[in-house]
Amino acid sequence: MTTEIKRLIRVRVEKGATFKRDGFGKKRQLSDSWRKPRGQHNKQREQKKAKGALPKPGFGSPIAVRGMHPSGFFEALVTSAKDLAGLDPKTQAVRIAAGLGSRKRASVQEAAIAAGLKILNARTITIVEKKPVKTEENAKDTEKSKKETKPEKSKAKTEPVKKTTKEKKSAAESGKKSAPVKSETKPAKPKAEKAEGKQESAKSKSSEKSTVKPAKPKAEKPAKSQDKPKAGEAKSKPPAKKTKSGVKKNE
Repeated sequence: MTTEIKRLIRVRVEKGATFKRDGFGKKRQLSDSWRKPRGQHNKQREQKKAKGALPKPGFGSPIAVRGMHPSGFFEALVTSAKDLAGLDPKTQAVRIAAGLGSRKRASVQEAAIAAGLKILNARTITIVEKKPVKTEENAKDTEKSKKETKPEKSKAKTEPVKKTTKEKKSAAESGKKSAPVKSETKPAKPKAEKAEGKQESAKSKSSEKSTVKPAKPKAEKPAKSQDKPKAGEAKSKPPAKKTKSGVKKNE
């Protein structure tokens, strides 16, 4: 905006007159907005000085600034993004129509900003997404999705247990199968040590048994049994006598 245009806008503001309708102070229902007097005996129509001035050509603003916005741009009313074509961003500014919805308004604002145009009534738009209306089909779909998701959760809980058991079995089998491979690679020292340990354990057991046996006084019991046979033994048959030739008499 040049300095001359700024000066002309200042003149327009200083020169501007306010015109009020006749009788606005006599009745409450009348506002002070201008209405042309049409009465046959109206004093304002007859241009009486005390009744106020009528609008005349001398009260107009300079032609270069007439119809210009105070920002220094001429307004262009826009209802869609197609109306932005052919507008000059240096001299013209955009005023978006009030009847546009939030979605269309947002698209027009984005297009105007991309074209480098000034927007006189720009707004911050928050688009609220509509929630889906609950119907019988939607309810059935949600129930199916819940049913499908529930077994997946149970599987996720049970799968780790199954894996651990399988891993244990596989580890045991692999240990059994890989035992000969390990014996080939490693030296046979641990086996010898085991054998020595087994021999030592066997010796210790035999020594314990040998030490325990002589301590038992059960060796003298057979002699007592010979002296005093039991009732069951008295009934048993006597041993067969042998002859000098070595043949038994019974035979």
